[in-house]
Order: sequence, then C-alpha cells, then structure tokens
Amino acid sequence: MRTADLIVIGGGPAGTAAAITAARGGARVMLLEAGRLPRHKVCGEFVSSESLELLSELLDRNRRSLLSDAARVSRSRLFVDGRELSAEISPAAASIARFDLDLALFESAKSSGVEAVQLTRVLEVRNGKPSTVRTSAGEIEAGVVVNASGRWSNLHGGSLANHKGSEKWIGLKAHFTEASPPLSVDLYFFSGGYCGVQPVGPQRVNACAMVRADAASSLAEVFELHPALCERSRHWRMVTNPISVAPLRFGTPQPVGDGVINVGDAAGFVDPFIGDGISLALRSGALAAECLAGCLNGTISQEDAARRYAGAYEARFGTVFRSSARLRRALVLPKSVRMPILAVLQKSPAITNYLVRMTR
Repeated sequence: MRTADLIVIGGGPAGTAAAITAARGGARVMLLEAGRLPRHKVCGEFVSSESLELLSELLDRNRRSLLSDAARVSRSRLFVDGRELSAEISPAAASIARFDLDLALFESAKSSGVEAVQLTRVLEVRNGKPSTVRTSAGEIEAGVVVNASGRWSNLHGGSLANHKGSEKWIGLKAHFTEASPPLSVDLYFFSGGYCGVQPVGPQRVNACAMVRADAASSLAEVFELHPALCERSRHWRMVTNPISVAPLRFGTPQPVGDGVINVGDAAGFVDPFIGDGISLALRSGALAAECLAGCLNGTISQEDAARRYAGAYEARFGTVFRSSARLRRALVLPKSVRMPILAVLQKSPAITNYLVRMTR
C-alpha cells in the first residue's frame, strides 16, 4: 500500500496551499484532485489583499507573473434599491480567473515536491493511526488527512445534511467581453439575490451571481432583475460556457470534524459577496499545514494539532463569518427598513468603508 505523511483531498486553492506549505516543511505529501485542471469554477475570482503575499509565496518562480499581471481592483460599488454605495479597497485586491489560478497552484505544488494527481476521487477516509484513504485508484495510508474537497464534501457531517432550509440558492458564472470595464468589483442586489461583476483581463469581466432558484435560472434572467445591470450587460458577449452550482447554503464553520482537518469551503462557506472566499481558502490551507507541522514531525499528537488549528481558525476567521452573516441579514430586510439605512450609508462614505473593513 502506498503511504504519505499527509494526504490532502482537493486541488483548489485551499488544498494546494496546505500541500505546498507542508511539503516545504519536509513532509511527504500527496494531493488528490477528483477533476481535471484547468477548469472554470463558480467563483467571484476576487483575491483580497490579505492573501496576496501568501499567494506570491505559494506560487513557484515561473508562475508568479500570474499575480504581477493580474488586474488590480481598488474600489467596491454596491447597487441596491436605486442607490450606489462606493468604498475604497486599500490595499487593492487582485482579479485572477480560477481557470488560471488553480492550475498555477497545482503545478507549484508539484515543483514543491508534492505528489499531485488528478482524476482520483476519494471514496472513504477510515480514521486511525495511520488513516486509510480509499480512492478510485486504490488505498493509501497517511498519518494525517486534510479535507479541501469543497462545500459539498462527503467526508464529514458538515455538508448538506446539516443545512436545512426551504430556500434553494444557486450560483451562476460566465466571462463576458466589455470594452472598458472599471477597476472595481460591482455588486448588483435585487429581490432574490445579487450579481457581482469585475474585470478579469483586458476587455473581459467575470459575472457571478447567487440567486434564489425561483428568481432566475440563467445569467440572462439574472441581468434582467436589475435595471443598471441590464443596461450594462446589453452589449456583452459571452466568451466562456456558463456554469452553475446548487444548492448554496450556509452554516457554522467546522474546521475539524470526524478526525479530519477541514480547510477552505469544506470548513465553512462564507457569503460570496464578501469577496473573501479565495483568501480564506489560501489562508486556512496554509494555517492547517502550519498547525500540523508538529504532528507531522512527531513532536505533538494529532489531537493537539487539531485543537491548535480549530482555535487558530476561530481567532483568524471567526469575525469574517459573523460579519458577513450580519450583512446578509441586513440586505434581506424589508425595503421600508433598508432604505433609511442605505440613505445614511450613501451620505457617510466613512461608514461604508468601515463595513468593507469589517469583512476583512
């Protein structure tokens, strides 16, 4: 049977960040990705400034141009109830397509010494000392397992089974041409959801929506739900195939569960309009590897490493989840209640900037 010190399940930003960090620390790491890279993912493709230095460190030397060539986003604009709210993003964020980002990180993992394989689906994790991971390509033993397989992971109890609710939300995304896209992330809110638009290259924008299934089922229908977005998108031309995911549901973050360390969306799915999903993925993946270092070199137990990670996760990311949940609740208040709040925000840029900083 094949063996490794650490098995990371999932080759997205969270998984590759964990794998690269652990491998550079001397661990024997296997990274298992169920799909084939590169591929598009439903994602806002917003990389906040908090993670840009980490991303630069994770990318190998030959792939750092991905970061240096990326469009910089220095402003956030919210279009809601006929009003426009604007806030500065300082330092500026980067805009990088997941099609490019995930492949660059996966290849950087390989160059860091990670045994990274694609088209390998994990079927079961049997906890123990060591743990056994049953995959579509056979069984592997590892001292520690990190789950970075996304928000619908079947590896712990924090998936759909724990998120009951009557509303079904779906995610929709595609890239479009636009002659002169502003260097801002623009969020268009409407009854039943919202759509985010930002540049992802010269004359190209990413449109990514979260919408109730009873409100729209395609991006064309989403655009019709907001007058300003409808007008803006009138001359767009789609340049990637549209993709969707469903359902989108929120719950309490679960960084550790059933003997497995969870990172990225497998640990907790943050509200997409916050724009911190990629940042949380990168930072939680690296954090998990750092907390597991002592376990991997035999100086502390796996249980102690897991407790250390759970505490550090809450300390670093708990505020983001709580703040985003409060903002989500505010945005779904009745319009009669929402309007006076928006009027105050529109007249007070300092308050709007503060709300942006709350989610960092």
